[in-house]
Amino acid sequence: MAHQDYVSKKKSPKKKTTNKKAPQQAVGISLKTKLIAVVTLFALIGFSYFLWSLAQTTNDGSNQTIQEVKKKKPTSVNNEVELPVFNDADDFEFMKKLKEQEVEPGKYEVKDKGPYLMQCGSFRTEQQAQELKANIAFAGVVAQVKKTTGSNGVWYKVILGPYERKRSAENDKHKLARNNINYCQIWLWR
Repeated sequence: MAHQDYVSKKKSPKKKTTNKKAPQQAVGISLKTKLIAVVTLFALIGFSYFLWSLAQTTNDGSNQTIQEVKKKKPTSVNNEVELPVFNDADDFEFMKKLKEQEVEPGKYEVKDKGPYLMQCGSFRTEQQAQELKANIAFAGVVAQVKKTTGSNGVWYKVILGPYERKRSAENDKHKLARNNINYCQIWLWR
């Protein structure tokens, strides 16, 4: 038997529908709508009265009309403040003196603090250090693994550098941080 999609359906004759109209609802405004309109009208009238009463009230809170307030004269006139006099010659005297003076150069030397190195890890096994060195190489930076012997035993340190300036070490540190190697520290190498 064929699938349901390919089977043609027989069309059944349409049934005749009778034109029955639904009963008409009463035309007009409902009681609820009328009540909302009345309440809104009273709210608008109340708000406009409130605004009108604010316009008739002065700053001191008394209910005087605005015309009465304008007719009153101020009681104190002695609140005058003297303004400074602007003199062009005095204001630009500083600029003239600045042009005439000579600036003495500072007497200091920039000291080069020395080469920097960046350590990104210290491990007990050489295999762990080599793995970190490989990850750093994938970030595009060259690293070295140095074996050190101390009071705690043998350690394998992953070191980058030396860098002449700290800024170049910071650049490599940011490049490593973008590659999820976030635990590198920059030290002065002496």
